Amino acid sequence: MTVMLAPLLHVDSSADREASVSRQLGALFADEWRRGGGIVRHRDVSAEPVAPLREAYARLGRRVERKGVLSLEDIATLIEDDDEQREWDLTLPLVNEVREARAVLLGVPMYNFGVPATLKAWIDRISFPGVFVDPETGRKLLADKEFVVVAARGGGYGPGTPREKFEFQESYLRACLGDKGVDPERLTFVSQEFTRVGDVPALDGLEDLAAASRTAARSRVVELAGRLTR
Repeated sequence: MTVMLAPLLHVDSSADREASVSRQLGALFADEWRRGGGIVRHRDVSAEPVAPLREAYARLGRRVERKGVLSLEDIATLIEDDDEQREWDLTLPLVNEVREARAVLLGVPMYNFGVPATLKAWIDRISFPGVFVDPETGRKLLADKEFVVVAARGGGYGPGTPREKFEFQESYLRACLGDKGVDPERLTFVSQEFTRVGDVPALDGLEDLAAASRTAARSRVVELAGRLTR
């Protein structure tokens, strides 16, 4: 009998639905997760964008922060008007998806050295004050969840490369997720680099590096998904 795992929340953010490397890596991970007996909840923030924050979100957030860490139910009691209700209704389902997941998989292409605006909107929305902290114990609710980021980069941005200082993709996500209580030991990045080789003339001659990066990334994704579903 197959034991069903708590769901994997798979968030895709690439605008390219045909040739996206981050989507390919994410799909590979999700398929392995299902093969291991798990279920997958998929959210495509490019196809169905998360609404940007509006003033009422900030207003409600400030009111909550003054009260300290509250339960989701108690937050709802502080809503004062229709605009705040709208913002909370847009926020709560996204927060609950993360809270209910056993693991979170983020598919993240590098856009202009950082993450897509669509993913940033999702992050902004789930960053409502205190929603990932237990109000009774102070326990960080994301500390025991696995987070996997499958990232794609057109060129090379690793340590020691000429463009190392242009890398605001992984560094941003490490800081942001860590601030929300994600355990650094449970946050894994799998990056495929040189994905624009063959498209950008300046990258001509780097075909071997691109192929090696692709092989390593796909192998790592399969290994990681298999380990997390055992």
